[in-house]
Amino acid sequence: MKDNRVQVRRVLWITLLLNIFVMTLKTIIGMITGSLSLQADALHSVTDSANNVLGLVANRFSSPYPDREHPYGHQKFEGLGALGISTFLGIVCFEIFKSAIARIFVESKAVTISPIELALLLIVLVVNIFVATYESREGRRINSPILIADAKHTMSDIWVTLLVIGGLAGIWQAQVWDIPQLQWLDVVLAFPVGLLVFRSGWEILQDNLPWLVDAVAIAPEAIHRTVMEVPGVINCHDIASRGVIGRQVFVEMHLIVDATDVKTAHQITEAVEDRLESKYSPIRISIHIEPPDYKSEHISFGSE
Repeated sequence: MKDNRVQVRRVLWITLLLNIFVMTLKTIIGMITGSLSLQADALHSVTDSANNVLGLVANRFSSPYPDREHPYGHQKFEGLGALGISTFLGIVCFEIFKSAIARIFVESKAVTISPIELALLLIVLVVNIFVATYESREGRRINSPILIADAKHTMSDIWVTLLVIGGLAGIWQAQVWDIPQLQWLDVVLAFPVGLLVFRSGWEILQDNLPWLVDAVAIAPEAIHRTVMEVPGVINCHDIASRGVIGRQVFVEMHLIVDATDVKTAHQITEAVEDRLESKYSPIRISIHIEPPDYKSEHISFGSE
């Protein structure tokens, strides 16, 4: 099992510094222009930095190697970190909607934007694209759920920033053409920004919750078919699995073997483990041996 925490930390530190730059620039421009959608986008970027910090903390405790207190390893800490990201996004979504609704019912100053400020936002967009691409590529290369989850979040930030820039460009043109009605673009765009944030959090939740609640990792029927290909196996039953394929999978089963001595049964068991490891590595397998005359038709664990 490979410990990739050093590589994950390096990526998180790089993206943290870039996200702080993006967050600061958005906040300053948002305050100067009075743009609600940009302030919401800046709040979204605050979570980017917070997520990097959260990822660094989770990474500190997510060693894949087992110990006395955690015999199955510590990788679920990364999953918890990803859920923390989802929680942050939910909070941001609520704040965006609350601010937009307040802007509708409470009169506020008009949004003003200049070409220089729009150009600075384009720089922000370029940085966001680099962060999302870099983090996603590295996350898949080293198989890190925290990097992949954070890259999805940053990818949503790209679409959010595009929407905001489009709206502010429209407001800038409204200033030139003296069309005050286009000021509503800023408030209107705050709502799709919030929806995109919510979608990102929901996808992260879907990706990580099954792992944390020990949902089945591999269909028992698939494991059964693979095991039955091994010579000496009569049948296998009560198959259970958990984890995530490609990260770490744990499999338990009862194995009926065509052997009456321990040595032969052990050889068949090792052949089964080798076959499963070649297909689903990294994997830890626990096998209970049954005698040749044992009967059971329950492939999955707990089936009637």
